[in-house]
Amino acid sequence: MSANTKQMANAIRALSMDAVQQANSGHPGMPMGMADIATALWSPENGFFKHNPADSKWADRDRFVLSNGHGSMLLYSLLHLTGYSLSMADIKNFRQLHSKTAGHPEYGFADGIETTTGPLGQGIANAVGMALSEKLLAQEFNKKGHTIVDHKTFVFLGDGCMMEGINHEVASLAGVWRLSKLIALYDDNSISIDGRVTPWFHDNTPERFEAYGWNVIRAVDGHDAASVAKAIEQANANAAADKGPTLICCKTRIGEGSPNFADTDKVHGAPLGAAEIAATRAAIGWAYEPFVVPQDVYDDWNSKDTGAAAQAKWQKAFDAYAKKFPTEASEFTRRMKGELPADFDAVMGAYLKQCVEKAETIATRKASQNAITAYAKALPEFLGGSADLTGSNLTNWPECKPVRADSWGNHINYGVREFGMSAIMNGITLHGGYLPFGATFLTFSDYSRNALRMAALMKIRTLFVFTHDSIGLGEDGPTHQPVEQVASLRLIPNLDVWRPCDTTESGAAWGEAIKRADGPAALIFSRQNLQFMKRNATQTKNIAKGGYVLRDVKADEEVAQIVLMATGSEVDLIVKAADVLASKGVSTRVVSVPCADVFFRQSAAYKRSVLTEGVARVAVEAGVTDTWWRYHCNAVIGLERFGESAPAGELFKLFGFTVDNVVNTALSVLQK
Repeated sequence: MSANTKQMANAIRALSMDAVQQANSGHPGMPMGMADIATALWSPENGFFKHNPADSKWADRDRFVLSNGHGSMLLYSLLHLTGYSLSMADIKNFRQLHSKTAGHPEYGFADGIETTTGPLGQGIANAVGMALSEKLLAQEFNKKGHTIVDHKTFVFLGDGCMMEGINHEVASLAGVWRLSKLIALYDDNSISIDGRVTPWFHDNTPERFEAYGWNVIRAVDGHDAASVAKAIEQANANAAADKGPTLICCKTRIGEGSPNFADTDKVHGAPLGAAEIAATRAAIGWAYEPFVVPQDVYDDWNSKDTGAAAQAKWQKAFDAYAKKFPTEASEFTRRMKGELPADFDAVMGAYLKQCVEKAETIATRKASQNAITAYAKALPEFLGGSADLTGSNLTNWPECKPVRADSWGNHINYGVREFGMSAIMNGITLHGGYLPFGATFLTFSDYSRNALRMAALMKIRTLFVFTHDSIGLGEDGPTHQPVEQVASLRLIPNLDVWRPCDTTESGAAWGEAIKRADGPAALIFSRQNLQFMKRNATQTKNIAKGGYVLRDVKADEEVAQIVLMATGSEVDLIVKAADVLASKGVSTRVVSVPCADVFFRQSAAYKRSVLTEGVARVAVEAGVTDTWWRYHCNAVIGLERFGESAPAGELFKLFGFTVDNVVNTALSVLQK
């Protein structure tokens, strides 16, 4: 270790307390407490962390995740000091409007941030997804004598991450999958916002992780960078021997260096104040003004040369690989860039044509499986899975292989871990190389919700599959019948929620979700069979717009008297109701809205052409009605209560999802 190691760590402490003080907001304690740990890992002299500040997207870089994201100034300090494009002006602008240095690290803003963290536990979950991606890509692409995938995933986490239930889910899976290149460094400071954690958190964390199948390095002095470095060396040896993931337990004092606040909750989430900062500067021997780092410390931290050399070495190896395996090299490059195959539109078009020709009346969960099967042939990056419901969600396909610790696969048995599954998938997406989708019942989307929100916030292409979408689930009863979930998911900004009505819409929903590069999708499918809907070529094309006219008035009629709107299983219902209304002399337009989010992104002119301004509107959906009123409906047939345990047909009658009720509601609206 460099003789200047302590000053390298103190640079992190000084930048962190100064930025928090200037913003009058933030969390200085964790960066100050983990500064020595960060120095041990990121020091270019040690060479543990493989990265290139000049190219933060280099495919074979090590990944670093700050799971305890409230300590964001630790990461910002590291990025600034090692040479990323994060200036001192950015550090000074911490937590300010439009700053790269937000309160918690945000993916896509500051160069070098691998994932958005803040909700505790999701960072470690993302890291598990990243480590899984590395392992699978290595198994898929590396050849004898030619290794192009060989990197580690490092993650920092604290007591809060350890308390969140999601860490139990994902740590268990990391052990099952034997993710040997996953190395977690635990900031064991025993302090949270409410104070010393002993009254509410005294787990035997080392034994817990050992039970999961992790290697655990105990009782490391987190303020001795040399001791931390020795532990990382041991973790690297575990990785080389493929012994499974490693947890390094680092005992620390939160706010280390602060004479009066260290080891107390006072330093967790508030500025130290001018007097304590001055006292801390004196205590750690940092004789510099705020936001000043001496050149010798910058020199010790500078990782540009070592990073460029590491990437150049890899590039030489990749060039040799590409010469011998050009097809594999081209495929690897495409997938790491997140680009779809050039012929995907043609594949999708052919599949939708097939759906129209077959005209099958099947459950949309089965239609979803058919789409997966068709698209998987064109998408080797597909990485499917289910939270212990594969036979019900139907996310497998004939050629898929299960992911196992000792063999490559492209379908994951996540077990009953909906939240962990969803956050792991986000990590897979962020890593690159695979396009993940995972499934559970729609009612359990509640377990996954914060991971869905994070995918939407990060604008990443993760596909969340939810089946058994309504009271049509039947006898399992209200615990399993989703009533509020579709509406609730629609409230998440940037999440496209698709609820298709038949095979063609299901194929289109999958295709559009796959093609969208700037956000996730929730794909929602039925348990029960749904009637195939006839369409012309224009209508089939317009599914991609999220809402379209499925049935219109007769040619000799000028305008519809009423518009009926629905999604999923209720589309067939309004088609039948429209036929009855027509027999009564009421000209009716039927609008299918498989994805309201996409529909609302269409031009005002297109939306007017579909909904027909000035004409009465009735919406029908087997769920709560709130989100339908934005269509300026005159009436909405839905549910404002939980379901019942009974056969599906009886439930639809009980709750008014009948042709007679739709017809009577429409006539009542027209009378008014």
